[in-house]
Amino acid sequence: MRNGFTTGSCAAAAAKAAAYMLLLGIRKDNIRIETPKGILYEALIEDMHISEREVSCAVRKDGGDDPDVTTGCLIYATVAFADDKIIDVGLSDSNGDNPRIFIDGGVGVGRVTKPGLDQPVGAAAINHVPRQMIESEVMDVCRQADYNGCLSVIISVPDGEEIAAKTFNEKLGIIGGISIIGTSGIVEPMSTKAILDTIRLELNQRREEGYDYVAVSPGNYGIDYMKNRYGYDLDRSVKCSNYIGDTIDMAVELGFSGMLLTGHIGKLVKLSGGMMNTHSREGDCRMELIAAAGIRCGVSQETLEQVLDCVATEEALRLIEAEGKLGAVMDYILDKVMYHLRKRAGGSLDIECVIYSNDLGGLAKSKGADRWLTLLVQEQEQ
Repeated sequence: MRNGFTTGSCAAAAAKAAAYMLLLGIRKDNIRIETPKGILYEALIEDMHISEREVSCAVRKDGGDDPDVTTGCLIYATVAFADDKIIDVGLSDSNGDNPRIFIDGGVGVGRVTKPGLDQPVGAAAINHVPRQMIESEVMDVCRQADYNGCLSVIISVPDGEEIAAKTFNEKLGIIGGISIIGTSGIVEPMSTKAILDTIRLELNQRREEGYDYVAVSPGNYGIDYMKNRYGYDLDRSVKCSNYIGDTIDMAVELGFSGMLLTGHIGKLVKLSGGMMNTHSREGDCRMELIAAAGIRCGVSQETLEQVLDCVATEEALRLIEAEGKLGAVMDYILDKVMYHLRKRAGGSLDIECVIYSNDLGGLAKSKGADRWLTLLVQEQEQ
């Protein structure tokens, strides 16, 4: 399947091309950038508008074979000369003799209205990795042109507000358009069948190696926590993505006797409501489940109402922690998670679970989790 490029890569490419035309005075019909993953992206440049003080151009989003609502839209960058008065939250940290780059969102790029997201409230929804990409590529052009002044970079998506209506942006607190996102710069598509086939292959390899127990994780989110806390390399676990229920079914079918599931609260809290596929398109009940647990554990009405307004699970848990109820709430959530995991396994698999967050560390773990962790750490040291 064909890879695509993120909105962040498109924005960085458009910004680099616009800066090149502004500072060097040479028309660019294509531009090359290096994505954070190390893969080169050669983008075609469209709809150029060139004047003495600013240049605007666009890159068309190509999501590859991934079903992405942003595929085909034009992502614009307008790069203009600016003066020192533009200094604000979006200005790069560069100072002294280095260029200073102000990055902001224009039409069709959302604004953050709730805390807990990648960017602070009031900022354009251009995440930190795309901001770094934009700044790095524009800085590269500045060095080529021997320019040390101020530049303004405004990213816009004319169809962004319409596209955003097909996403969860408004619920998350991003208003007025899409987000400019991407951590690797690359969109790597996988069909559901391909993901499930990969999970089965990894489980089968583990079984063929003679192990009757397996570690499973939705991904590598929290890899530093697991290494620092338990000495376990999360990268060695089988990645089940959102397909936790299907992975349990396959583990039972292949004859495993034990499974350790480790994951971030943002994914695993959904299991407490019986959701065995944790993808957002299947539903998002995170705050409702945390609030329900809070009711059972005596969290105040005021805090519960704040929890329901949260965007991120870590933000909600911090509110509960402030009341001194985090331990009780997480124990309740873990009990529900374990009920649904064991129900799915049908008594054929001994399942244990560890739930953590990057900010708060370990949140809850089942009674037998340490036994499996000890085995896994010993195994990886062999």
